Amino acid sequence: MEPKTIDAVRASVQLNCYISDARYSGDYGLCTYLLKMREFFRWEQGLGFEAPLDNDEVGAWLSDRESLWKGLEAQDFEPIRIGTRVLDPFDEAAINPLLREYGLVYSGGIGAYGKPHFFLAELERREQHAEYDLVVAGRELARDLSAPPAMTREGSIYIRRESLRRMLWEKYESWRWRRVDNPLGRALSCYPFETDLQTALERMSDAQMEQLLLHERGESLAGEWLGDGWNQMLQALAGTPAELAARAVRDHLADCWVTLPAIIEGRRDADLHFFVGNLSAMRKSLFPALRTGYDQWQRQQRYQPLHALAERALEHWRSLARAMLELHATDGSDAAASIHALAQSHAL
Repeated sequence: MEPKTIDAVRASVQLNCYISDARYSGDYGLCTYLLKMREFFRWEQGLGFEAPLDNDEVGAWLSDRESLWKGLEAQDFEPIRIGTRVLDPFDEAAINPLLREYGLVYSGGIGAYGKPHFFLAELERREQHAEYDLVVAGRELARDLSAPPAMTREGSIYIRRESLRRMLWEKYESWRWRRVDNPLGRALSCYPFETDLQTALERMSDAQMEQLLLHERGESLAGEWLGDGWNQMLQALAGTPAELAARAVRDHLADCWVTLPAIIEGRRDADLHFFVGNLSAMRKSLFPALRTGYDQWQRQQRYQPLHALAERALEHWRSLARAMLELHATDGSDAAASIHALAQSHAL
């Protein structure tokens, strides 16, 4: 593949990222949106994490980007052209074999709230396992505003190292404004952020790559157990509080199946701090017993109660997920309110 062909692929992927952002960037709260845009500017300009940002320059760039988006909201996603092939941007199974020999990896799929996500990156490594293929992406050539650090697509687990590093940087930057003694702060204190930022990010990225892999393996098991009806339910619930609740239940199911047991069995203190400190608001509200168990572990340094909690919680989330599916099977898209109420009334 000639450089001009790679440039053309990159341009098409980035255009699709812009189209997705044009349609969905309004879903973020103002503070979250501005923080994401600052980091998107940093990525697009190739700036290091510690590089100072000029507010006027960022402001002018943000205005230009929003002007670009206004003309793209109604545009169809562009196909990916590789040689003589013209491919659907969601057909990553056909696109990746054509890119692999050139050291590139691509992904196009649907995330939370039905938002499409695309990225093109240098392929760092690919590992074939009995149950899944692991694909680790390195430097990113095209991406959208929200860059999930891990995802599972049709038997392949993608981990985006650059996006993971950026996510960890954002969490460190947010935490250091107030320096609260909380699970996230305790996780960060296990790495030399105050004296050697790059080393801290590299070491924490390595640790969290393993944790992301554990979560995605749990997601794979949960997906097989839940069946196709779960994704159909999510599509019907898209954009509602019930979708957030359903995704949180599945995340808890995946983590109590694989992630938490592995952390507990390995006595991985830093990973446990980060796991609890990284929970979304919805996940916290549905699983307050986890924070109670964590606080008890913090005081006593005994893992056994957490192990028992994970075992009990696994059955709880299975039961709740099954009940959600039954509601959807009965009421279809009209089940959103009852599914959300069910989740709220069955917090653990």
